[in-house]
Amino acid sequence: MKYNNSTSSDRFFQIRNARNTEIAEDYTEMIADLINENGEARVVDLAKIFGVTSPTVNSVIRRLVRDGFVVSKPYRAIFLTEKGKTLAKNCKKRHETVYNFLISIGVGKENAKIDAEGIEHHVSSETLNIFEKFSNSNKK
Repeated sequence: MKYNNSTSSDRFFQIRNARNTEIAEDYTEMIADLINENGEARVVDLAKIFGVTSPTVNSVIRRLVRDGFVVSKPYRAIFLTEKGKTLAKNCKKRHETVYNFLISIGVGKENAKIDAEGIEHHVSSETLNIFEKFSNSNKK
């Protein structure tokens, strides 16, 4: 397979960019879920869910504060800013679209749940729109 340098660099830039935003997306989506379920999101809850240490979560939260997605104070709950709420909402919709598409093509629920978590971060808007149209046209 031959690579066009311009096209290749654009594609790999998009992949690197998706990897860089993946953690922010996962955290904002999970913070939103925790707030909806429990009224708050705490570092200890995020550490348990993601299977990482509290210092790792704190590091991510500092980055999310810096980037304007969350507000947090030491030993207090974590809350999403409007920017964070928008990101979480968009991520949840993207995740549901990928999940529903996978289900519509016959993937089992557990595998669809796992696969959607990875695919959602690397799929273009064009592909998402096609996934959504396909899923909607194949609803039983």
